[in-house]
Amino acid sequence: MSWSGQELRAFHDVLDGLGELDYPVEVVPLGDDISTAFGARSARRPDIVMLPRPGLVPRHLRDLEPIPDDVADRGRARLWAELLVHNGTTYGVPFKTAHKSAVWYRPSVFREVGVQPPRLWSEWLAVNRSLSSAGVRPLSLAAGDGWVLTDFFENVLLGTAPAAYAALATADSPRPSRQRQIAAALRLLGTMWSAPGTLAGGVDRSLVQQFPDAVVEVFGHRRAAMVLASDFAEPVVRSFAADPDDVGLFTFPALTPGAAAPVVVGGDVMVLPKPTSDDALDLVRRLAAPAAVDPWVKQGGFLVDGRDYGYSPELARLAEQLSGPAGSLQFDLSDRLGRIGDINGLWRVLTDFLVRVGDKGSDVVPGAVDAAMTQLRKVEG
Repeated sequence: MSWSGQELRAFHDVLDGLGELDYPVEVVPLGDDISTAFGARSARRPDIVMLPRPGLVPRHLRDLEPIPDDVADRGRARLWAELLVHNGTTYGVPFKTAHKSAVWYRPSVFREVGVQPPRLWSEWLAVNRSLSSAGVRPLSLAAGDGWVLTDFFENVLLGTAPAAYAALATADSPRPSRQRQIAAALRLLGTMWSAPGTLAGGVDRSLVQQFPDAVVEVFGHRRAAMVLASDFAEPVVRSFAADPDDVGLFTFPALTPGAAAPVVVGGDVMVLPKPTSDDALDLVRRLAAPAAVDPWVKQGGFLVDGRDYGYSPELARLAEQLSGPAGSLQFDLSDRLGRIGDINGLWRVLTDFLVRVGDKGSDVVPGAVDAAMTQLRKVEG
């Protein structure tokens, strides 16, 4: 698993809630180095992997045991089946769902400036301009975590070109540099990131700022009005909000009038590296039980696919959106692009793009888009 801090403590609470087990359970955080989970049997290789990148499942079928039939239906639900079911066999069970199109903000700042949560991309740009004119930095950006930048980009791409997004997600050999829609999405993203006064702390702070720090920048230090952050930001938001009532949430707006608003989905799935054991199978069954995750749901920052109860008002809205028509949802694209989407691929391209455009005005955007497309072609090889 890749959890740490509050998330890791919450998972221990889930394990404690399972009651007495006939076998010991050791939790081994792997950080971002999930690849070690699929290596040869060793002291470090776990019996169960909480995989934070479901898109890796199709590429590791030879390393995985099938999921037991009595819980396999969980992996066949809606979007999950596309990643977890192959030739009728299920290789993963969803444990935790992530809504990657959520934006947390401080309503008091919006009221003071006289703006409303945007319903369109153009409105969001206008909100940013109004906040900047009032001396408020609109956006806190956790560019130190590359996946935050890919989440931003994926929402723009899905909102402008859903067919191109889906084609890249399912391609055997994706070539994003050949898609004109990629350049178009970069231009839109550059319009926001390049606007002077948009980023709290400017590009320099954004580049070293990780996900929790960006949330604290909004609700703790109060140096920004909003932050793009998944549902699992909720415990950090609640911990640092000076006023518990000054917490708001909107979801990524539609990019054009009449278009569907993008909803990018991620999550953690349970998989069983070969060879498995009876104890591992038993623990998967216990963790797959609907009530097993209640302790984490109560703490906040946890969504379960298909569950619509027990959440805060903010997460209840996100859960409702996740239960909408499957056609309006798409899994995280970077997880499905293989090496093109990883830390040396799209992450690096978007980080360099931010450096080229951040706070520098719209005139630099066309050149930065050209440079990013050139980088992508090199990554593709």
